[in-house]
Amino acid sequence: MTSILVAGVGNVFLGDDGFGVEVVRRLHERRNDAWPPEVRVIDYGIRGIDLYYALLDGVDLAILVDATHRDGPPGRLYVIEPSAENTHERFTGEVSPVMISPHDLDPAKVLQAVQATGGEVGRIVLVGCEPESLGTEDGQEGRMGLSEPVAAAVQEAVETIETMIENMQAQTTVANAGSVSQEHWRA
Repeated sequence: MTSILVAGVGNVFLGDDGFGVEVVRRLHERRNDAWPPEVRVIDYGIRGIDLYYALLDGVDLAILVDATHRDGPPGRLYVIEPSAENTHERFTGEVSPVMISPHDLDPAKVLQAVQATGGEVGRIVLVGCEPESLGTEDGQEGRMGLSEPVAAAVQEAVETIETMIENMQAQTTVANAGSVSQEHWRA
């Protein structure tokens, strides 16, 4: 069985940084039934330590959903699959006891910590959205709510993630089917 973790990350008090949290909320809202046992869809917000422990358990596919600065227009959706080398870029191999704050989430640091402590994540995909505003411009201390272009991208992100989950489950079904001998069909 393939395990899939969809992790919404971000701070809802910093405007568009709450994108991942809203996508996870909407994913749950669209479901009429429970997610299959191999699929976990969780709002981690800014709780990096909780995401660390979830990934340390091992997953075949981790879909991280977050606001992502890539210098595109606000609301542009990105699907990024970082290589293992990218998660080790600034990693020296030594685990720092303060690498992860229990109340802060830096996904790159979380992934580095998971790898450094022997955890395995099969495939990592980031579904990100270019933010317009974090509510910290002009000396503001943040704000709640997504900007119009980011709010408009939530539905596309939800559909993208649902397709990823369906495709991963379909691949697993085909891989597990294998060949069955003719003896299986005889009474």
